[in-house]
Amino acid sequence: MLKQMLQTSLIVVLFSFATALKAESVGYETLSPAQPTQHADKVEVIEFFWYGCPHCYSLEPMLQQWLKSIPKNVEFIRIPAVFNEQWGKHAKAYFAAESLGVVDKVHADFFDAIQNKKEKLETEDELAKFFVAHGVDEKQFRETYNSFMVDAKMRQAPVMAGRYGITGVPAVIVNGKFKTNGPLAGSHEKMIEVMNNLIKQESATK
Repeated sequence: MLKQMLQTSLIVVLFSFATALKAESVGYETLSPAQPTQHADKVEVIEFFWYGCPHCYSLEPMLQQWLKSIPKNVEFIRIPAVFNEQWGKHAKAYFAAESLGVVDKVHADFFDAIQNKKEKLETEDELAKFFVAHGVDEKQFRETYNSFMVDAKMRQAPVMAGRYGITGVPAVIVNGKFKTNGPLAGSHEKMIEVMNNLIKQESATK
């Protein structure tokens, strides 16, 4: 019995090691089960991020460059991760920007304000001041910030992260099937390479 238990344990360890080596060699993990996407005719790419994460900040310029030349069949979605109260405050700011249609105006500057200027941007008043400086009407911001839509997105964000097994950021999900991040890919540059390879693979099946 003991011998059988030891053999079983060894098999489990070897399988786990082989799985880890495979993930390292290809730069991604296969999700099981795969998750449904919003658009069946497109390849969905989701980035989970946090404005306070220096690695997310480092990846952002590469993502911006990547976005300039992505295929038309790719749907790119950002989802702010919500792992604690501070992350939640920044996530709510992003969802407000998304609802207001001003992500392109504020996203890079919000990163800069947090990472370089060391601003907290956590309270509604602090955020209102930031958004007003970017051309958003203060009343409109406050109404949107406290809206049902933003509240619904805040409740959904942790659910989405849980579905994909997100434990750290930045992390990217390709077509509900594959997850990559810095440790898996080896670097942020290689993350983009892995994403492109997976997009080509998934596009061929559409």
